[in-house]
Amino acid sequence: MDFDAKQQLKDLIFLSCELAEVKDLDVLMEKILQSAREYVHCDAGSIYIKKESQLVFSYTQNNTLQKLIKPDDKLIYNTFTVPINNNSIAGYVTITGETLNIPDVQTLPENVPFSFDPSYDEKSCYITKSVLTVPLKSRSGDVVGILQLINALNDENIIIPFDSEALPYVEYFANCAANALERAMLTRTILLRLIRMTELRDPTETGNHVRRVAGFSLEIYEKWAKKKGISQNEILRTSDVLHMAAMLHDVGKAAISDFILKKPGKLTKEEYETMKKHTLYGAQLLSDPTTDYEKAAQIVAMNHHEHYDGKGYPGHIDPVTFEPLEGFTGKNGLPRPKRGEEIPLMGRIVALADVYDALSFKRVYKEAWEQERVLAEIWEERGKQFDPEIVDAFFDSLIVIRNIADRYSEEDMYQMPRQKN
Repeated sequence: MDFDAKQQLKDLIFLSCELAEVKDLDVLMEKILQSAREYVHCDAGSIYIKKESQLVFSYTQNNTLQKLIKPDDKLIYNTFTVPINNNSIAGYVTITGETLNIPDVQTLPENVPFSFDPSYDEKSCYITKSVLTVPLKSRSGDVVGILQLINALNDENIIIPFDSEALPYVEYFANCAANALERAMLTRTILLRLIRMTELRDPTETGNHVRRVAGFSLEIYEKWAKKKGISQNEILRTSDVLHMAAMLHDVGKAAISDFILKKPGKLTKEEYETMKKHTLYGAQLLSDPTTDYEKAAQIVAMNHHEHYDGKGYPGHIDPVTFEPLEGFTGKNGLPRPKRGEEIPLMGRIVALADVYDALSFKRVYKEAWEQERVLAEIWEERGKQFDPEIVDAFFDSLIVIRNIADRYSEEDMYQMPRQKN
């Protein structure tokens, strides 16, 4: 590939500005990998995040394998870890902090300290040849992750080695990506600490529960948005705020008493009315939002128990005063429930994602349902509790949603089923 220095710098500045706008960790990893692959024109790539003495395989893209599935579907992959040592390519780059450009991993010299594990290629029927592995370094110089780009392509889409002239530009991009990742990881840590506060009070509100609900919500939204013909830039912006907002859907439970939150049996009518107020407490906590993320989180906290048919809660009510909004008082003096598209889109999405997770996993008051029963219940509530279009998007995303559920299981979100370079 012929590199023009001035144009490459312009492109890098533009990409760096784009990365700085993304705040959510998962959305950011997708953006980093997509941008890097387009920049060097390669077929595939992965991102590893450093966690103590291991690398967590966190995100992957592969155009060749993508062509084998439906255009709008996503690749299914497992989260696993790689030990940080000299045995693997990613581990070696983490230790040395130096970029490694390998023209062909199938013909590595015998005297190199690292090796290539072909097991992933064998399982996926893929052939890895050229590999560019770049450390993602923080401002202090610490490696926070690894960007691995696979199979550079020429204009005829034939696999070639990565151009050595591109390395300084890729490393500059990696530094920008690492800084963005650090900010996103800090934001994620703050969110999870806030959720941990709720988790200490409510045994059903685990870190993996909110990760799953957020992941489900993202997949449902993206499938819905693509059907609607929404632009990719708009999808990215909404995904960025939705993912974080969904993680805070039940933050208002921190204001509910332990007696109600931890009660193993059925709640009384009075207790249930108190529990329902967690939607208002969450919206109240997020009142006077100053960012798009806070606005989205307030919307989700307030609306994720509204029903499409108007039988949900809390309805048209002021989360600060707890009084019905003007013009939305029912005959009984209570706020009129929201129905249909009166419920904000994010609320309609998280409502379904939350119910799917609650039914699919064990809770103090119930055992996990069989998947067949869960899916039948959701379909039965199509047009009742749930927006029909959101239900359709959910079923269209089901393979990816089940993968997310497995990835963030209650047992161990960092399973190690296999290793890969």
